[in-house]
Amino acid sequence: HVCKVELNIKLKVKQQCTHDDTRGEENKKKNAHKETTREENKTEKLTKPAELKYGPAVSFPYQRIWSRCVLILGVLLIIWYNNRQGKEIYLAKQKDVLVSRTQNVDCSKDYRDELEKYPGCVPEKCGRVVTDKLVSTTEADVLLKLAKSGLDLAGSDGGASILDLHSGALSKGQDFINIYKRPEAKKIFNSVDATIYKVVKTKIQHAVAHNFGIDINKIYLTKPTFFSRMTNKPAKTVHDEYWHPHVDKETYETFHYTSLLYLNDYSKDFEGGRFVFMDKNGVNTTIEPRKGRVSIFTSGSENLHLVEKVKSGIRYALTVSFTCDKSAAISDLRFTDALN
Repeated sequence: HVCKVELNIKLKVKQQCTHDDTRGEENKKKNAHKETTREENKTEKLTKPAELKYGPAVSFPYQRIWSRCVLILGVLLIIWYNNRQGKEIYLAKQKDVLVSRTQNVDCSKDYRDELEKYPGCVPEKCGRVVTDKLVSTTEADVLLKLAKSGLDLAGSDGGASILDLHSGALSKGQDFINIYKRPEAKKIFNSVDATIYKVVKTKIQHAVAHNFGIDINKIYLTKPTFFSRMTNKPAKTVHDEYWHPHVDKETYETFHYTSLLYLNDYSKDFEGGRFVFMDKNGVNTTIEPRKGRVSIFTSGSENLHLVEKVKSGIRYALTVSFTCDKSAAISDLRFTDALN
């Protein structure tokens, strides 16, 4: 009887174990099936195209090719625009206050060959020099007042007027008159103004000699020496078109060294009107006018330049130039002699 009981217990345990194994296998199969179904759902979600909120995307034949063409065209336009604008560096900004700043350039062959005829007048190097410490504010103010008073007696119909201090040539309409023949001139010019002008001219002459390494006794004041007034009026004659690139030595044959004294301020008194050197490497070198600022440069083709069009306001400057040719020299300004 005991043996039968033990046998029954063993059979029951064995049946229970078999039942448990069967349930375990079924659970494994169920879990594997669930995992497979989950993976299939994931794959289906990934491969199923997303539903667009605003309807199907627009497509057309050769879409990829056209997209690339548009991209390439955009890049080419950017390159073209940058090349058209060119590069610009500043030799002097209006806010700068410079004791002296120099930019050397190679002398043009024709310029140097001509100067070889004048011993003591050949520059050690060609280039440009800017200084804000040569002419005082008081001196600049006196000359600005003189320029305004003289130019206000007449003036060009266009955007550029000049007053040549030695010949007396003054822009009027589309022609010139002699200011020293006008009765009002005696009220404008006096010996004090002439003295200030002579002092400024002498300072510039010394600066030219010092910066270019030449003998001061070998350079002479030459004509024309003139005040200029530039505005945004449309040009009426070729004399009003001051913005064209040019070389001073070609415009004025006697010029060997050019200087400009600015009598008022860029961005304060006028917009535009910056002075720009156009170099062969495609880089523009710019000077922004500042009252009392003096710019000096060799007059050969190494210094091709222009003045930008004045956009608003009035720009005033004084051009004083020097020659190595003694026969082209002019005497210092004497208003009293001219008026008489």
